[in-house]
Amino acid sequence: MDWESPLSWDADTAVETIARLARHGKAEVPVYAIGADRRVATRPFDVDGSPLFVAEGIFAAEIVEECRSRGLLAGAYALRRPRGATFVRRLARDLAEQRKAPRVLIRRGVALLRAEPAVLRRQTGLGAEAARAGQVLRRVAALLAGHPRQP
Repeated sequence: MDWESPLSWDADTAVETIARLARHGKAEVPVYAIGADRRVATRPFDVDGSPLFVAEGIFAAEIVEECRSRGLLAGAYALRRPRGATFVRRLARDLAEQRKAPRVLIRRGVALLRAEPAVLRRQTGLGAEAARAGQVLRRVAALLAGHPRQP
């Protein structure tokens, strides 16, 4: 499975899950095992009365327009981070989780490092706004400040 390909992802199910979360505050979400190259289970997810939730992932931009057209989208961002820092964080996580053999993880990490500018261009082309993590956090905080907490 090519986990870097949007074809490895079920966009229609993702949108329906987001719609359920927005309507009911609860949904079953998939659990993936990258080492096994597949979805292995589902688990319940509850937004616990929050007026907003954040959905993230490399393919989130793939569903921006559909979520926007359904009125499900408060914002869409593609994180702009230093590429070297992303490489180190990803490698440390993948090694700690023993996702693949170290040689494979290093080779994959270098390929992703090189591809990152193109990924960011693609995500912004799909409707996400490039932003630094701090900018996104401030925008989400501002959105939350405008919504009263629900019981």
